[in-house]
Amino acid sequence: MGLDVAIDELYATGWSSPDESQCDRYDDGRCYPIVDRAKREASELGYDLAIRHIQLFDCYRAEWTGVSVNTVGAVVGQSEAETAVYALSQMRRSAVGAGV
Repeated sequence: MGLDVAIDELYATGWSSPDESQCDRYDDGRCYPIVDRAKREASELGYDLAIRHIQLFDCYRAEWTGVSVNTVGAVVGQSEAETAVYALSQMRRSAVGAGV
């Protein structure tokens, strides 16, 4: 997938960052949330987000569960940042679909 695709997906949900203190910048200048901020934003949407490294495949897996809604999800990426950003984009899509 790549971090650029994950950022595209996040921006497609309408995400923006007026406060860039907890962001990194991609090569093209776009801001994207660091892992801790992605976890915080997931929590604000009502999700618990966990990210772990899978050594066997040298990848990262993000899993989330809804705290107040009965939802679960998971994504896999090449880096922790890519996985966190893509997971946040998917949670934002789910939250919009659920009317959160």
